[in-house]
Amino acid sequence: MAVRGNIVGIDSPEALEKALRAAYYLADEGLATAAYLGLALGKPLLLEGAPGVGKTEAAKAIAAVLGRRLIRLQCYEGIDASAALYEWNYPRQMLAIRQAGEESIDIYGEAFLIERPMLAALRAPDSAVLLIDEIDRADQEFEAFLLEFLSDFQISIPERGTVRAAERPVVVLTSNRTRDLHEALRRRCVYHWIDYPTAEREARIVMMRASSVAEQTARAVVAAVGKLRREPLSKAPGIAEAVDWAEAATLLHKGGARWPDAFKRSIGVALKDEEDLHFISPRLDALIAEAAA
Repeated sequence: MAVRGNIVGIDSPEALEKALRAAYYLADEGLATAAYLGLALGKPLLLEGAPGVGKTEAAKAIAAVLGRRLIRLQCYEGIDASAALYEWNYPRQMLAIRQAGEESIDIYGEAFLIERPMLAALRAPDSAVLLIDEIDRADQEFEAFLLEFLSDFQISIPERGTVRAAERPVVVLTSNRTRDLHEALRRRCVYHWIDYPTAEREARIVMMRASSVAEQTARAVVAAVGKLRREPLSKAPGIAEAVDWAEAATLLHKGGARWPDAFKRSIGVALKDEEDLHFISPRLDALIAEAAA
């Protein structure tokens, strides 16, 4: 099937992988293929994986490749349709009614409508990418509501009628898999599981994102982060933490700190939980020395 006409210049997974690399995102073959198929088939892309593996960054990179703005809907427990679709500006409506006096006024006009992410994406499908982030944090009621949206790409505003997308918007959903998603939601999507990258690829990511970091430093940080991820930590460091740790250690080293000490003193940018720091502290010196070696 040919790529949709508004996806300019992306005619294969390899072309998308190259474009993502130019947007400073290193995608493997599996992710590039899933993202390409989502774009080509007009289906939402569902990305699952542990926190910190680059799911949200993938959506940002896709938006950059397409030259579109990213509209982000951050999910949370208790999120409802009004937070996702639209709201009426009640204070402004009441003010308009008082100012109008006996004159008639349409308080459900465009001036009083507050767009939320999903409505904004429907009304601008060719200029935005809708990111529904951490859908697993929302409850099943919201997930059921989302199913209808992803089936028809339309919403009903009782006071104004039905809003339909002129074409299917690009939609990316992410999940940390804190709970299982409904099978009906999965069926509507192109699915890909993002795992932590290989050490070689993660070192390349660190050097790409932090140009001041030397290759040897990047490899040492990646090796140390890999060891930390195998520990029973409450929050394992993600790729962003690896980049930050490499930058922080490089900064301290340029200020005069020796390398092992620079890594140790900057551990707070990699581990951000007091219990994790306390747990790893007795073995931190050995871990850093082994990774540097």
